[in-house]
Amino acid sequence: MTGRDALTAEFLAEVARHGLTGRDLLSVLPRTGMVAEALSGRSLSRPLFLGQAESERLNSDLQHVRAALVSLPDRLFGGDLAAFARAAGLRERQLAAVLGTRGASVTQLARADMYTSQEGPRLLELNMGSGVDGIENGEICRAMLRHPVLREFARAHRLGYVDTFGQHAGMIFDETGFKRDSCPMVAVVDWPGHYQRIRTFLHEVTRRWRRRGLDAHACHAGQLTVSNGRVRLRGRPVDIIFRIFLTEHMLEPDGPALIQPLIDATRRGQVAMFTPLDAELYGSKIPLAMLSDHANRPLFSAAELASIDRILPWTRTVRPGPVTLEDGRSVDLFGYAVGHQHELVLKPALLHGGIGVVAGWDPGTSPQAWRDRLASAMGGRYVLQRRVRPQPELCPGEDGGLTGWVVTWGVFTFPDGYGGVLARAFTADSGLAVTKTGSGLTIGCCLVGG
Repeated sequence: MTGRDALTAEFLAEVARHGLTGRDLLSVLPRTGMVAEALSGRSLSRPLFLGQAESERLNSDLQHVRAALVSLPDRLFGGDLAAFARAAGLRERQLAAVLGTRGASVTQLARADMYTSQEGPRLLELNMGSGVDGIENGEICRAMLRHPVLREFARAHRLGYVDTFGQHAGMIFDETGFKRDSCPMVAVVDWPGHYQRIRTFLHEVTRRWRRRGLDAHACHAGQLTVSNGRVRLRGRPVDIIFRIFLTEHMLEPDGPALIQPLIDATRRGQVAMFTPLDAELYGSKIPLAMLSDHANRPLFSAAELASIDRILPWTRTVRPGPVTLEDGRSVDLFGYAVGHQHELVLKPALLHGGIGVVAGWDPGTSPQAWRDRLASAMGGRYVLQRRVRPQPELCPGEDGGLTGWVVTWGVFTFPDGYGGVLARAFTADSGLAVTKTGSGLTIGCCLVGG
């Protein structure tokens, strides 16, 4: 079957044969609406490509890794979720919020952030819960396929895309227990400091959800009230809180006052929360280190171990003492990290969007700065991860030449299987070491063989 590399090469050849530029390919994108708001004028000039076998293998590996992750409280902590949460890096204030909204099962909503390397896809982190973005990636595919050359290429190679947006809406019904014809009132709740930046996009999302049977309305946490046994938005009782705010907001000065009433209402059964805050436990980087730790290998099935070995780079919690390398050697973590700076990245356990990440290979990270950051992280809520060298994706530029992009593949996994890809990218010559939210990232999507 045709795979990613072959499909990319064939499409670029087709673009050259027609004398097209990146500007030509992007001319079909809408200037208003949800897609335009999501892209903010920055879009890769072509979709990424995946062959059918590649997407199936990738989904299988991610499902195995997810299953291993959500089993960690039972396998390592005797079912004690609080002990697992503390080990994953949560503070006590956050822990109380997590336990107050915990559902009967962990959400199925997950997006893996990955690089494609010469060895294949490699997992950087696994994001779980309703705080993940990128559900509009299928709509971007739909818009890009308006270009006749891409549309014909997709037809000839039997390429399509997943309706991530629709599957996401269906998951809200399934995981909250509301029937598809019940039209529940959904408050899509962001954090006040972030809401103004994306409110237009959120209103586009909620408008489309209303077409799919969810009476959805965007707001921030400060606009919700609790009275007469119900959470209310502008006086209307809310059935589902669609949570965009995060556990880290519980650590802000006004966090508990805004979030705790919602947690209490959820615990009393007065409102459903999609997704409960326990989803974020599994998005911490420390559980990935638990999966990567050689000492824990006997806990996992052969299928889980095969997937972990295939996609998860060497990852370790930052603490004093010995660690085991990929080849089985035992080394002192601090000494090894100091001596192998350019092969490692230091990551905070629970922050998102690249915040606090220190890449050892970044020219701006001196040996002394690296040593100092390691020393300050030692015994704290940090992990070290083996560097993944991504293969740049070539895309037609505005003048027709090819530009190399470093792409983070945000791969969605749903109960039904592979769920689409949100691409976030920066040019290979930008000087950036890691993908960081707010750094002018360019957005893209993915077509997959079927």
